[in-house]
Amino acid sequence: MPLGKFCEEIVERFKLNKKLFDSGKNVELSYPSSQPHCCMAFPSQLPINVQRLKQLQSTGDYSDINIYIEGHGLVAQPHKVILSLWSVPFSKMFTNGMSESRSSEVFLRDVSPEAFKVMLEFMYSGELGLEDSVEFGTLLLQALLLADQFGVTLLYQECCKTLLECLSEDSVGPILQAVSLIPSCKLIEETCERKFAMHFDYCTTTSLDFILLDETNFSNIIQHQDLTVTSEERVLNAIFMWCMRDKELCGWEVVAELLALSTPDLLFRDRLQSLNNLLPFVRFPLMPYDLLKKLGQSNIRRHVPIFDDLVREGICYAEFGSLRPGNDQNPRFQHRRSSFKELQYICDGDSNGVLYFAGTSYGEHQWINPVLAKRITITASSPPSRYTDPKTLVSRTYQGTSFAGPCMEDGHIRAWWMVDIGQDHQLMCNHYTLRQDGSRAFIRFWNLQGSLDGKTWTNLRVHENDQTMCKADQFASWPITGPHALLPFRFFRVVLTGPTTDASNPHNLCICFLELYGYFH
Repeated sequence: MPLGKFCEEIVERFKLNKKLFDSGKNVELSYPSSQPHCCMAFPSQLPINVQRLKQLQSTGDYSDINIYIEGHGLVAQPHKVILSLWSVPFSKMFTNGMSESRSSEVFLRDVSPEAFKVMLEFMYSGELGLEDSVEFGTLLLQALLLADQFGVTLLYQECCKTLLECLSEDSVGPILQAVSLIPSCKLIEETCERKFAMHFDYCTTTSLDFILLDETNFSNIIQHQDLTVTSEERVLNAIFMWCMRDKELCGWEVVAELLALSTPDLLFRDRLQSLNNLLPFVRFPLMPYDLLKKLGQSNIRRHVPIFDDLVREGICYAEFGSLRPGNDQNPRFQHRRSSFKELQYICDGDSNGVLYFAGTSYGEHQWINPVLAKRITITASSPPSRYTDPKTLVSRTYQGTSFAGPCMEDGHIRAWWMVDIGQDHQLMCNHYTLRQDGSRAFIRFWNLQGSLDGKTWTNLRVHENDQTMCKADQFASWPITGPHALLPFRFFRVVLTGPTTDASNPHNLCICFLELYGYFH
């Protein structure tokens, strides 16, 4: 684990300072090679024919015990001596006068039969063999809890090792819930909290299972020194969602609306005190001044006294700066780590967007067309041609004619331009800009959509009979609001959903420029 943490720290240093790559120094990180889901072990290194043991397990020869699991019937016919060799609870069960010591039947409750079979296979072979599957993580966690319950120490250790090796942003929440109440899983618990903190935005938006975490774990994550988050507003929203046990992605604005019709006692119920405990961990002094003013005018301030005090502190700090000695050393006045770069809209045609940033190799050199530099990929609904040229959509030069032609999609005529910002990148989009080409085919019905895989699309903004575009060479920009502005996507597309104002070519999407803004990773 110390080596793993050290490697992660090295990687983070490279991300923060890419010049380290050009230092001319070699960095070699090594770790003993091993099979990730297979281990070999046996108590006391006994000279036992493992193949023979596995054969006895599969055939049931000389079996002297039947294992039943409630709801599943007979699941195994093992041997008492093998179970006793690995497990003290089983050994006592068979020798201390309990009913199992006089009977050949054992009945178990609240046990996964699949996990029990994994434990049995380990007992007979000394191997933890798990095939990668959709249920792999669940089965591994169940096997770990079962090994802890029956005191199979080596199996528990191997499950811990494999679980930590396979820990991901998607699995960290459920695993943390499962191990938080098991004292022997303290290492896994602390590792999960750190993993969650380092991927806070993802873990609190992609899945809302984090609302099931207990207060201690969630509080530890909020305070973690490695907490990496886009903004303090995200921390605030996550706290409100956790305190409400809200299974819908929402923000403080929704809370303010609900408090206009309800009370904190009804809204937060038994977690109202937890709200008072958690809110001080939000670094209000680091929030934008405009946001603080909005928070100060919300219903939350009138209903939650500690929220009122914290917002006042933030506004005071924003207006007058550091008023008390030592504020610079106080964590509440220090910016957290952020995995996303803020690329915010200022004006139409500016150089602050994501696609322009990609054209500079993410701030490394002067701009060149990012399609030519192969930093991004742009495709159209119609084949490339003189007037359907992907690189023109991110060019800084005006094009008189530029369009994506129609195609059939799900039984409907569609035309679209699609941007892939790259396998290693994501954007939480909160603004976008379009530019009309020289034609009079003005769009009225279209959507901006986002996707993680380029197949399943989420509407970020829907335009129905939008009259904004009304002349050639016109720029226009729109904000993305609501919960979807908090979701990261790799693919984006502008898709025409209705006819344009050009009756001769009503299904051509005629735009010669696109730019996206938001939080970029």
